[in-house]
Amino acid sequence: MNMERKNDDMLAVNPVLLEGTHIRLEPLSIHHMAALCEAGLDPELWKVTMTMIRTPEEMADYVHSALSLQSEGQALPFAIVHKSSGRVVGSTRFGNINRQNRRVEIGWTWVAPPWQRTAVNTETKYLLLTHAFEALGCIRVEFKTDVVNTKSRNALLRIGAKEEGVLRSHMITPTGRVRDTVYYSIIDSEWEGVKRYLEAMLTEHRDDN
Repeated sequence: MNMERKNDDMLAVNPVLLEGTHIRLEPLSIHHMAALCEAGLDPELWKVTMTMIRTPEEMADYVHSALSLQSEGQALPFAIVHKSSGRVVGSTRFGNINRQNRRVEIGWTWVAPPWQRTAVNTETKYLLLTHAFEALGCIRVEFKTDVVNTKSRNALLRIGAKEEGVLRSHMITPTGRVRDTVYYSIIDSEWEGVKRYLEAMLTEHRDDN
């Protein structure tokens, strides 16, 4: 990767289809709405998130908000499609896009329970990180999660992200609970090692359908 490119050449974050062995990440559209409702109205998905989606109307608000942020250049949302079944099984996005400093956040990720603990989340992160570092020219990709979300924190450490610290009383959740937020990151000098590790993890899941 040529790190001497000018900043204005960086982070042309446009809708793109990202395809792996197990999943493909399709640019989010209103046409995904019904499938997202089928996959994503499980209350367990939203227990420790900043989003509360309980009805088709709330899912519609979620999608329209994501597309609005995309039109403003602040986000690039995707639907996660499980290739062998053809089903939409979740969503993810690039957000907090900072062109000047060549960084993005990966987050707003949810995967329906039947596809958790499979290759879906690992390959989602692999495709997004590859695009961020190798196509967009990022020097930093960051993640954040609730301090009480042990599952998410362990998953981030497992893919090679480094914990950076806790922002105390950082957000107020939909239930009114005051949330402490943990930040993680991967930087460009770490990417090759993280990439090899993720590829090894995905090789272990090669028969995962």
